[in-house]
Amino acid sequence: MRWLHEKDIENIAIGATVLGTGGGGDPYIGKMMALSAIKKFGPVQVVSVDELNENDWVLPASGMGSPSVLVEKIPSFEQLSAPLQAYEKACGKKTDVVMPIEVGGVNSLIPVAVAAMNRIPILDGDAMGRAFPEAQMVTFHLDGLKPKIVTIGDEQGNTVTIEPIDGFWSEKLARNITISMGGSSIVCDYGITGEQAQKSVIPGTLTLAQEIGALLSQTRTASTHPIEQMLRLLKGYRLFKGKATHIERGIQGGFTRGIAQFAGTDDFSQQACTLHFQNEHLLAELNGKPIAMTPDLIAVLDEETGMPITTEGLKYGARVVVVAFPAHEKWRSPIGIETAGPHYFQYPYDYQPLESLVKEHANK
Repeated sequence: MRWLHEKDIENIAIGATVLGTGGGGDPYIGKMMALSAIKKFGPVQVVSVDELNENDWVLPASGMGSPSVLVEKIPSFEQLSAPLQAYEKACGKKTDVVMPIEVGGVNSLIPVAVAAMNRIPILDGDAMGRAFPEAQMVTFHLDGLKPKIVTIGDEQGNTVTIEPIDGFWSEKLARNITISMGGSSIVCDYGITGEQAQKSVIPGTLTLAQEIGALLSQTRTASTHPIEQMLRLLKGYRLFKGKATHIERGIQGGFTRGIAQFAGTDDFSQQACTLHFQNEHLLAELNGKPIAMTPDLIAVLDEETGMPITTEGLKYGARVVVVAFPAHEKWRSPIGIETAGPHYFQYPYDYQPLESLVKEHANK
């Protein structure tokens, strides 16, 4: 039996922000919500996917909307609780286990707070293995599961329950409701049985986030930079090193959208990198050519510390390292690429695996 304590939350917040590919919410806000809940209600038990019973009722809890708005509207305990209570009322089932819908600085930790408040366990796994901007971009959708019931709550005490016909309508309806709620909400959706979770959930992602956070926050004693240690752990690649020279960022359609441009330094001098994002980093171009693309993971790290920088936290002049990691195999399937590949976001590229793109650039 494993429990999450305060130090664990610190590390998960860091590691989840790396895996959150620039999105998934501000890690400081997520950390403070989870820490406050644990201090008030006690530590949270963690269960693995293998420990679930077939008939356990597993419910994801997450934040929806622009990360930029969430910084201004931090959810209260009441707002965090309301969607779960509304979901249980609508489906007539008691929640046995809470889970993250995605990995992200806020969205890995909102369910920790919800679990603490309701004194139920949290699942060590999620439905993305990273963060994605839209509600249907989950492994449940890839496996043919539908959300059926979605509950949405805001800081005013409003709670809305919808019954969408599929994940795409869930995204459309919940997004518009979230915009009406001021651009940020708490959501419960895709309630599933333990048996379904064992088939669809990407396992072990909370533990992985915790390992990454421990690696990046350790006292610097090793000769190898923590970024390089993390790349080994995640089988990732260093794509670029440079300085942020131009950032365009705005809230459109309930998302934080934009581009960030960088001028290369050191080994990458005379080179340029552009990142395209919609909450999350979705496309990286090196000298005008793609070097990493969704559904593979792209992250921006502080050059000195290795700490992750979110899309809303990136500032002009920041000195960064851009890294990327292969997506979970579920996302590299035809339906995974159709659901969250570059064409879905209207980028003019066919999906190519990260490994192929890096090799292609290296051979030029």
